[in-house]
Amino acid sequence: MRPTGRSAQPEPGKAAAPRPRGGEVAAAEPEGYTSLIEPRGPVSELLAPVGGFGVTLANMFRPTVTEQYPSEKVPPKPRYHGRHQLNRYADGLEKCIGCELCAWACPADAIYVEGADNTPDNQRSPGERYGSVYQINYLRCIFCGLCIEACPTRALTMTNEYELAGPTRAGMIWEKDDLLAPLRTGMLQAPHPMVEGTTDTDYYRGEVTGATPAQVAWVAEHRPDDPTLPGGAGLDAANKPGPTAAVMAATVAAATKQGTR
Repeated sequence: MRPTGRSAQPEPGKAAAPRPRGGEVAAAEPEGYTSLIEPRGPVSELLAPVGGFGVTLANMFRPTVTEQYPSEKVPPKPRYHGRHQLNRYADGLEKCIGCELCAWACPADAIYVEGADNTPDNQRSPGERYGSVYQINYLRCIFCGLCIEACPTRALTMTNEYELAGPTRAGMIWEKDDLLAPLRTGMLQAPHPMVEGTTDTDYYRGEVTGATPAQVAWVAEHRPDDPTLPGGAGLDAANKPGPTAAVMAATVAAATKQGTR
């Protein structure tokens, strides 16, 4: 075996390989080798030292654009990683199954989840489990997006909302009520049974497109004052933000008003 390391010596009877000459970074190319890289011309060789400043020089002569925030709020890019959101299915059931994979994937230990079993009177999500406790500590969150990659049901996604501020440290910990996505037309507020004759796989495949009359009848029997029922108070009454989200929204609104010119 050939010895390795700095103190390696050539095997007896064999001459040591010649070292590259000064200015070379590797051994000479073998005979007959043809490089696919076209050689530079004289002009390219002359401009090579300043080639790295091409982007800088191109932007030196463009007008400077200053965003007048918060007077004018420019929408972020579509794929911007902002505040999290817990999504729902088309009939209103929650997508979170309390598996805690997002908490395990979080490198900053900013997510805390507790799962619980669904029951016939408290069916929060399709299948057997749902997330009974869900917390995100935005003092720790680094908005890396690893949590949404780990979620098997696409329950957790990230919105474009970037204005996060709170008067206290405790106010930066968002609970499940603060993170749940708003109810939309055709949804019933959970809990309620799954669509009759379906499984959790049907929900994962997107085959549930809305609440059924049987689900509406169940909610009307158990919660006759539910605002999402036909003829109820409506979605505006149902989509009340959680306490932490409400305080943060008021704080951001006050700061925006104070900073507006």
